[in-house]
Parts: sequence; structure tokens; C-alpha cells
Amino acid sequence: MSARYVQPLRILIQSCFLGFMIWLGIRFYQFVLYFYSGSSTPFVERPGGIEGFLPISGLMGVSAWFKGLGINSVHPAAVVIFVTVLGVSLLLRRSFCSWICPVATISECSWKAGFRLFKRNLRPPPWLDIVLRGLKYLLLLFFVYSIVIAMPVAALQNFIYSDYHKVSDVRLLEFFLHLSPVALGVILTLLLLSLPLKNPFCRYLCPYGALLGLVAMLSPLRVTRDTERCVSCGVCSQVCPTYIDVMHKQSVLSPECIGCWRCISHCRFNTALSMRAAGRLAVPGAIFALLVVLLFWGGTLAGKWSGHWNTSLTIEEYARLLGK
Repeated sequence: MSARYVQPLRILIQSCFLGFMIWLGIRFYQFVLYFYSGSSTPFVERPGGIEGFLPISGLMGVSAWFKGLGINSVHPAAVVIFVTVLGVSLLLRRSFCSWICPVATISECSWKAGFRLFKRNLRPPPWLDIVLRGLKYLLLLFFVYSIVIAMPVAALQNFIYSDYHKVSDVRLLEFFLHLSPVALGVILTLLLLSLPLKNPFCRYLCPYGALLGLVAMLSPLRVTRDTERCVSCGVCSQVCPTYIDVMHKQSVLSPECIGCWRCISHCRFNTALSMRAAGRLAVPGAIFALLVVLLFWGGTLAGKWSGHWNTSLTIEEYARLLGK
């Protein structure tokens, strides 16, 4: 059966998650505005899912959890979402990046628009591409060393329960609401680079993606090529957004594989490429898509059911922290 339907399905799921995250952002803005307006605007309950935008807090929370401090009550959803995304990557490769992540969705829309505009996408020379890809691993090493290895348990606990960390979500909101000229310049530069280049931020600068790629190398699922059916047309390698030479691999182990199914969907000989578990069991695209959604959604539900979702901060404490 042709897997061409997977790309429209993936784009639909991407769009739904992007719309949901925009809704989360609006709801959180309304929540913060209630305090900044002196309670003159309607009160909106703080959405716990906004903590998905706090991966550093999630990493700190997971580190504290494994060091015996439990799941913190300040930003518990950040921990739940962080662990859920790791779980999705372990089982379904870096599908979070290509099916859910809003940054990757915007970046993909940009390079596709660039392709329509310029009739092609550029690629840095191989040596430069390798050097630039190393940047995200250096950033990952910095965060892991600073938070997981070097930070003592007492310091970790003090920071998690500090006033600064309690309103880290508000600080992130204020960062985007009041962009400095430098921050605005960086964001615009990345957006402009996303037109001729495929996913430059994700490929070169995202430490979160670097971590998920390393975890995904343990995934039982891989894109697998049937060498007897393959006609070596090269389309799979051409359409890969992370420049993996799929045509010359029997199975794709690379941490750069984001599980987007573009190579499988565009395979001219439809059964030459497939997503297989342990190299044997073929997983249909619809099942893969369903698993991505259910695992991510299921992780958040588990957090809610276990009582590790909503922050323990009270309205009165938010009023104090926000100076109202």
C-alpha cells in the first residue's frame, strides 16, 4: 500500500499541535495579564501545558527527580513533558521534531516556501555541515554537565524553588513580548536562513533535538530499505530534510533521522522503503501517526492523573512574584 497519504496526515497533525500551542500561549498571556492589569481583566486559569516550552526546567526537574528529590511541584508538567518526549523518541525515533514541535513546523514551512520561491534549497559544504552540526551537541554537553553533573543537589533544589525559577514561564513570555534588538535580529536571521536552508536551527543549534537524536538511536524502529526491490533512483535521499543518504543504507540509524516518513512517502517503488520494528515488522504510516499522538497525549494524561501537572503556586504567590 502506498505511503503517500502519510505526509498530508503528518502536516495535519503538525497544524493541529501548532494551533493548540498558539492557544496555550494566548491562554497563558491572559493569565499573566490578569496580574499585570491589577485584576481588571477576566481571570483565566494557567494552562499547565505551557511548561512544554521550558525544556531546561524539565531537564532540571528530571535531574532532581533522579537525585531523590521527587518531581518538583513548581513546574511538574515540564518534567512530565520532558520525560514523555524522551519516551516518544525512544520508541518512535525523533518523531516529536517532525510531527509535534512548533519550531520545527515553522521551519519546515519556511524551507518549503523557499523551495517554491527559489526552486531549490541550499546545503552547506559537507565539512561545514559537520562542523555546524557539532554546535548542538556542544550546547547539549554544556547543559547536561552544568545541570546533571556539576550542580549539587542542594543547589538544584534551591534553584527549583527560587522565585526566579517559579516565574520562568512568565519571563519567557516577557522575552517574546519585549524582544531586544539583538534577540529580534537573531530570530529574523534564523527565519531568513530557513528559506534557503532546511531547518538550520533544528539541525545546528537545538540541544533538545541533539538529545532526542541520541535517544532515538536506541529506538527499535528504523527506516529500512529492501535492496532487492530498490531501483536506486535516489529520490529518498533527495527528499530527506536532514540530508541522509537513504539510498545507500540498508537501515537508517542516524540521530539526524526525524521520523518524518518523507523518504518512504516519496519512494517511487512503494515497498522498497518501510518503517520496521527490529528490521522485521513493518509499521503502517497510520499506525505510526496514531502512536505519536497517543504516546504524547498519554504522557500528559499520566501526569494529570498522578497529580504532577498543575503548579502548586497559589494566586496570591503569583501576585507577589509579579509585583501586584
